[in-house]
Amino acid sequence: MKIERIETLVCHARMRNWIFVKVMTDQPGLYGWGEATLEWHTRSVLGAIEDLQPLLIGEDPIAIEKLWQTMWRQHFWHGSGVVRSTAIAAIDLALWDILGKVHGVPCHRLWGGPVRDRIRLYCHLGGGDLERFYETPVDNANAFADLAAKATTDGFSAFKSMAVPPTMPLEGLQPIRAAEACVAKMREAVGDEVDIMVDCHARPSPAMGMQFARALEPFGLYFLEEPCWPESIDGLAAINAAVSTPIATGERLTHLAAFRDLFAARGCEVCQLDLTHCGGFSEASRIAALADAHRIALAPHNPQGPVSTAASLEFGFAQPSYVICESVHSDVPWRDDVVEEGFLVDPKTRTVTPNLRPGLGIEIRESEVKKHPFEQELPQRVWYRDGSVGDW
Repeated sequence: MKIERIETLVCHARMRNWIFVKVMTDQPGLYGWGEATLEWHTRSVLGAIEDLQPLLIGEDPIAIEKLWQTMWRQHFWHGSGVVRSTAIAAIDLALWDILGKVHGVPCHRLWGGPVRDRIRLYCHLGGGDLERFYETPVDNANAFADLAAKATTDGFSAFKSMAVPPTMPLEGLQPIRAAEACVAKMREAVGDEVDIMVDCHARPSPAMGMQFARALEPFGLYFLEEPCWPESIDGLAAINAAVSTPIATGERLTHLAAFRDLFAARGCEVCQLDLTHCGGFSEASRIAALADAHRIALAPHNPQGPVSTAASLEFGFAQPSYVICESVHSDVPWRDDVVEEGFLVDPKTRTVTPNLRPGLGIEIRESEVKKHPFEQELPQRVWYRDGSVGDW
């Protein structure tokens, strides 16, 4: 059995282009699906996948570790850049999908079988009106409360919001109070039975991130995400040590060594590795083992397309430290049209039971994908109040 070719399909889904990767073998009907969605870098990722093809064509698709090492270590430049590691991740996911199909079992059974009966999902409420966060703090807080109440009505027992506004490296109390008001309204709307997460989106400096973390600590957050830049490992570690709120990060780290340094500094309590960016299942399994050794929870970053979701869930059913999975269920109204999924979601509890189909258990409907061809993503820009460049 040999890899015959690698195909890519681009599907425009509002704020990002989903990139689906199909690894074809020379065996009739045997192929695997992966995903390489990387917003604002679609053309770069497609080029990286094309560059990797000469290393793979004619090779045995079930020699997965050998192929992963080949993609990472050949061409001199290691695959630590996000574009290259995203391309590697998509191909790696597809190879594991093939292996599951070869053996007739879901991917999670290839890794020792399920360690849990179900996985809890959480949804994302969004970021409010960033342009008017300061001008209309009461309106923003009430809007978050309404969204929080709707999430619980939809069955979610946990949700995340971007209730922290963009801030300069140092500001006064106004943004702190705005964030407090939003989280207070959400907690008031849903009570203590629902878990609330706040995503800072790595906008604050370590100094501002510390202030937000301390101000939001009384609300009992499930976790506080990216309170400062992921490169600021010392800052993350200081914030994590200063508050009882678990600090989450990792979506922008793309390889094992980066997570090694993060964990060694105790920069987080929740690892948000992204299976479509950190090298796929092969590298993620090494990261997960390292997280488990540090007793750090896994809660993967997953705002992308349906292959990413299937991969995140397959991974979760085999990982003991896995606690919850990000869910995108209403980004585009036709999401369910492009994919047939093997896992089942209970709409009353927003929990998922294991997929029983081989591999990732999904099939992409290519005719539906073609209805949504590539479109350039709209630039997402943030400016501070003095006109300087901020982090989105």
